[in-house]
Amino acid sequence: MDEIFEKLSKYGLTEMDKPLSSMTTLRIGGNARYIVYPKSDVALDFIFRLIQEYDLQYKVIGKGSDLLCSDDYFDGVIIRLDKYFLDTYIDEDEIVVQAGCSIISLAVEAMKKGLSGLEFASGIPGTVGGAIFMNAGAYKSSMSEIVKDVFVYRNGKFEWISVDECEFGYRKSIFQKNRDWIILGARLQMTLSDTKSISKVMEERRQRRVNSQPLDYPSCGSVFRNPENYNAWELIDGIGYRGKRHGGAMVSEKHCNFILNYDNASAQEYLELVNEIKDKVKEKYDVELKTEMEMFNWK
Repeated sequence: MDEIFEKLSKYGLTEMDKPLSSMTTLRIGGNARYIVYPKSDVALDFIFRLIQEYDLQYKVIGKGSDLLCSDDYFDGVIIRLDKYFLDTYIDEDEIVVQAGCSIISLAVEAMKKGLSGLEFASGIPGTVGGAIFMNAGAYKSSMSEIVKDVFVYRNGKFEWISVDECEFGYRKSIFQKNRDWIILGARLQMTLSDTKSISKVMEERRQRRVNSQPLDYPSCGSVFRNPENYNAWELIDGIGYRGKRHGGAMVSEKHCNFILNYDNASAQEYLELVNEIKDKVKEKYDVELKTEMEMFNWK
């Protein structure tokens, strides 16, 4: 039996040699050596002690909704928080929630309690932790508007940090610059409202997503951030790439800022199509497109 596997198994459900493609919404990625689901903060702390002891690479993920993994083998530890870090506590107009909770599930729970503020997130297929990491947003709203504090594990310690320290910007946060800071939870400031009116907004937006977004093939959502004064999808449409295919990757005909894993695309095929679009947009419009998705395990 693998010694590291045995030790990791003491602190959470642990698997070996599982494909990252099964852990991301894009369904792309090579195998990872270890996958562990910590059962508590204490377990997480000891998992990191093992990682340091054995000098292992690691990556913390939730639903993998904004992740483009390479097809290479990842000889390290994938730490997943979306099995046990799910607790939610509601106190009047505040929500304290663990990072592994689905942001969609949280939006629905908030709606049921008559709490407004998460309507924008009701279609984002990720976790609370991932949404904070990316400062995820939609419909001109974002996580930074409702986050009060974030519970993090950094430098071997658990602590709460204020929203001011998070350095939120458009699809940005301080956590992107400090990838060894692990988001474990958050306190959110909501607004008391009427359940029916919140539900109506969420249903209208759900229908809008169904009508405008390609939900029938794997994707990582919007690939590119909107440049100042532009919509990324219009630039992609403008270079004639609606429906453009490269191997098994394809620009959606329904929404040009979605690049689909249309037919078992390799990571390289997907990335080549992304880069081709960036080059063509730069050539035609002199605009630098930047991706929303995170690259992982690329050399």
